[in-house]
Amino acid sequence: MLEGCVDWPQETAKKYQKLGFWQGRTLGDELRLWADRYGDRVALVGGERRLTYRELDAWVDRLVRGLLARGIGQGDRVVVQLPNVVEFVALSFALYRVGALPVHALPAHRGSEISHMCEHAEAVAYFIPDRFHGFDHRPLAGEVRDKVPSLREVFVVGEPGPFTSFDVLSEASGEAPATEDVDAPDSGDVAFFLLSGGTTALPKLIPRTHDDYLYQTRTTAEICSLDQECVYLAVLPLPFNFTWGCPGVVGVLSAGGTVVLASGTGPEECFELIEREGVTLTSVVPTVAHLWLDGAEWVERDLSSLRTVQIGSAKLHPEVARRIEPTLGCRLQQVFGMAEGLLCMTRDDDDPETVTTVQGRPISPEDELRVVDPEGLPVPPGTPGELLTRGPYTLRGYYRADGHNATAFDADGFYRTGDLVRLTDRGDVVVEGRVKDVIIRGGDKVSATEVEQHVGAHERVQQAAVVPVPDPVLGERVCVCVIPAGEPPTLAELKAFLNARGVAAFKLPERLVLLDTFPLTGLGKVDKKQLRTLTGTSEG
Repeated sequence: MLEGCVDWPQETAKKYQKLGFWQGRTLGDELRLWADRYGDRVALVGGERRLTYRELDAWVDRLVRGLLARGIGQGDRVVVQLPNVVEFVALSFALYRVGALPVHALPAHRGSEISHMCEHAEAVAYFIPDRFHGFDHRPLAGEVRDKVPSLREVFVVGEPGPFTSFDVLSEASGEAPATEDVDAPDSGDVAFFLLSGGTTALPKLIPRTHDDYLYQTRTTAEICSLDQECVYLAVLPLPFNFTWGCPGVVGVLSAGGTVVLASGTGPEECFELIEREGVTLTSVVPTVAHLWLDGAEWVERDLSSLRTVQIGSAKLHPEVARRIEPTLGCRLQQVFGMAEGLLCMTRDDDDPETVTTVQGRPISPEDELRVVDPEGLPVPPGTPGELLTRGPYTLRGYYRADGHNATAFDADGFYRTGDLVRLTDRGDVVVEGRVKDVIIRGGDKVSATEVEQHVGAHERVQQAAVVPVPDPVLGERVCVCVIPAGEPPTLAELKAFLNARGVAAFKLPERLVLLDTFPLTGLGKVDKKQLRTLTGTSEG
């Protein structure tokens, strides 16, 4: 294991190997197997480019030679900040093959986050687009390079400016080592780093190994019944765990399907791609689901090929969940999980009420879940508490974060997720919110997620988000931010509506803020940190 990472205990690792969960192969090895197996089938569609499995594999080999020629090899860390383009996929597998470790930066990250990642990982290279959504990444790259001594080279997809063109990597000269001479990484090595999803601090690096990630993607592909007829639309950013491996790009490629890359989340582009490419599966967050449900009323496209929409990353309220099938004409699959590991999914044979009201059950029989109170003691079945977990694809420690790891994991190696959940009798997870997403009003604890669910059921509310506002007497009061559907409701109307639904008086919102849109994190979640700023300066 890479220095600065925490490995699974030896006996635990041996158990996962004996069970066949960890099969001793690497992500780079797997692509070669897929190319042999699926050959001339289309693997990847991005813009005007269509690449077969064989073409993708050959491109990856060229990139391997290019990386080695530029001195990038086993153990080197590189920050990859590319949007949904074919270069992201090819580069990732080339880095896996040489044993270099990509750090998955999001396109929305800026100087503070990128400098932190490059410094923390001691990155030797940084990959960027020239421009994306109107932002020029090249000046940012210059600032980061000046700050980070380890950063030797910046590669640009597009017009390179003062940096190196990404295309140079595909044009390595004959002196580059042959790919068969490369020292292959071990399957237990770290393959890449995902980022923690918090909005209140700089992201932490999550090491994912070849063994654990291939197990995750293989298992989720089986649960989703993927085969060669699957056409997956990658809507969310590729660096996002949901898009990359739940089952995402890696899982779909393992099954011989086709990955179609979308440059944005809007219904116009996405519905056109669904119709044109015969998309059968996609994965989105609730904010995108809201956009699509509204867009289905005015974007006239044939969505009949679409069989399943996965929705995850944030709580999907039942009222919205019930609209998916009648509006989009496809099945809903709820997904709850985290880049740190644990994944839960609803299944095809779950009844409709289960699919709309729970966030699924764990994907692995070796996923261990504990639900505990603030003192760390188990709560009675069905009672909300903090979720702790460990398993064959859940990290045992963040990279170079000994101090944080001391509090993020308990003495038995269980990861403290910070999610407030309850378990049903059969083991389904129901997300109640975040442990810290609780408003303490005069000593009473109010779950923001619960109030959001009730407010979101109002016919004139498109989306709701609840945040605390400071109060000198009660400590905090409940503020609800609303994107209205038509004529906005008044605060009095919302209170009466919630009262009629049996909501306790201390949970009723005391301030209403109307907004056209919500600020979002780079992963498409509602950014409550920014919302709190807005509620402190806007009229309610």
